[in-house]
Amino acid sequence: MPQKPAQPVLKVLLCSPRGFCAGVVRAIESVERALAIYGAPVYVRHEIVHNRYVVDSLRAKGAIFVEELSEVPSDHAPVIFSAHGVARAIPEEAQRRNLFTIDATCPLVTKVHREAEIHNRRGREIVLIGHAGHPEVVGTMGQLPQGSITLVETLEDVAQFTPRDANKLAYVTQTTLSVDDTAAMVDLLKQRFPDISGPHKEDICYATTNRQDAVKRVAPVVDAMIVVGAPNSSNSQRLKEVAEKSGCPRALLMQRAAEIKWSDFDGVARLGITAGASAPEVLVEEIMGAFAERYILDIETVTATEEGVFFPLPRPLRDHEAAE
Repeated sequence: MPQKPAQPVLKVLLCSPRGFCAGVVRAIESVERALAIYGAPVYVRHEIVHNRYVVDSLRAKGAIFVEELSEVPSDHAPVIFSAHGVARAIPEEAQRRNLFTIDATCPLVTKVHREAEIHNRRGREIVLIGHAGHPEVVGTMGQLPQGSITLVETLEDVAQFTPRDANKLAYVTQTTLSVDDTAAMVDLLKQRFPDISGPHKEDICYATTNRQDAVKRVAPVVDAMIVVGAPNSSNSQRLKEVAEKSGCPRALLMQRAAEIKWSDFDGVARLGITAGASAPEVLVEEIMGAFAERYILDIETVTATEEGVFFPLPRPLRDHEAAE
């Protein structure tokens, strides 16, 4: 009887931190807690976080995802704003319709909104470094009257930007950008406009920075890197880009094990794995399980930093807990 060939050994370097950040945990718990308190349905404006698995899981529990408030009936069911934040007009519309709203905007996104408002009150024109069309960028630009904020996406945009008054200028950034790319754009802004005002603490969130730092450690020493995350997740896309720029020959973004193309891993002896801030650990385990069926895994965790950040639930949910 022919012997089954021995499975090859695959060295797996697991990035840490990876996966859920405090803002994502808060947003998901907000929906789950609202469903437990008020019952289904609970409406959520836009995907609560950019991950299909998470959205489908919450949908199965009774969450209804909508893109606009016009899709929400006036039946006093809670309406939750996603972690990405919303334009000022959205809560104003909800108030006019007497809708019961719960704001699950990540506190670090809210910080950017407040910074933009302060700069505006001080008469400064604002430059926003970000990606056009991303819900967070739409929400930030929607905090102020049209024309108050100019979006720049590239170094070329920064080079071509002409302010109304170079002495009254400030910048803010989307929270989920590439740290290095953003630093280059900020440097050019400061070079062109030395008096530009910036945030007291950088806008790119701790989780984005930490996950990119871990990828930078792993990417140069592996043959391929898997980023577990959704195509519409900005922080996941940035992790893939950071892996490529840090020397990884092949970086792949995937949501589930079913997306694995095994031919992509021919000749791979060392594999890096990370996950975007909106990707649950169960999906990392699913993908590792698929590899474990074909390889003997030698797993090592590479830690960039320890995280202990926690954000409390939105006030209406906290108040209800306190009353119980």
